[in-house]
Amino acid sequence: MENEEIIKGSTQAEPEPDLNPVNVEASKTDSESGQAVNTGSKSFLRGVAIFLGTILFILAIIIFILYITPALNEILPGRKTEIVKNSEVKNSADFKKRLSLLNKDIQRFTLKSNGYTSGQSYIVVNTTENRFFLYTNKKLIREGFCSTGSLMMLKTEKGKVWVFKTPRGKRQIQGKIANPSWKRPDWSFIEEGLPVPPKDDPSRWESGVLGDYALGIGDGYLIHGTIYKRFLGMPVTHGCVRLNDEDLKVIFNTLNIGSKVYIF
Repeated sequence: MENEEIIKGSTQAEPEPDLNPVNVEASKTDSESGQAVNTGSKSFLRGVAIFLGTILFILAIIIFILYITPALNEILPGRKTEIVKNSEVKNSADFKKRLSLLNKDIQRFTLKSNGYTSGQSYIVVNTTENRFFLYTNKKLIREGFCSTGSLMMLKTEKGKVWVFKTPRGKRQIQGKIANPSWKRPDWSFIEEGLPVPPKDDPSRWESGVLGDYALGIGDGYLIHGTIYKRFLGMPVTHGCVRLNDEDLKVIFNTLNIGSKVYIF
């Protein structure tokens, strides 16, 4: 009987097993989710800290370049900026030497410029903007629109080619004529699909198409008037320089044989 009581006592002293395993699993899940939230918050804060640190580092570099570097240049020996009075600069030997060299350069370029621009009357033609500028005694007395070469190309079946461009460079007036007539070249007939007549054929001559005046500049190129005034200011010619009636009259009366013509 005593043994039975001892056995019963030991049996009653054992702890009862947990009959609710669901609660255990729930507690584990809550603990894990809490740890995940803490880890995510730490990662976010770490990213924000890295971003702010990068911004501050860039700002520090900019401030160093803009402000600290110039200050260091002034502080370091031999780097200070010296303020010199104008009178001291003008009286220095180095300044006088440099000024003398500059004056010589100016004189040399002035003489070179005078060689290109005559003291007499001359005309400048800008083929890019199709404008002209008339000078007398190096003073601009008239300017306006003109028409220059179209840069178009005409080619025959036999292989002959014409490129309609105004020649650039320095030329001069070689002839002047009032009420000119135009002797049509071969390309004029080919362009219209007409048979080319003999060189002295009367059909080559046309009156009234060159305006009231014409000034020859060599190689068959002319400065003349036009019946197509609406095209002034555009590159539409076969190489000649076309002007309106008023401008042409002034230019004809201003320029003489030998007057310079600058085309660019």
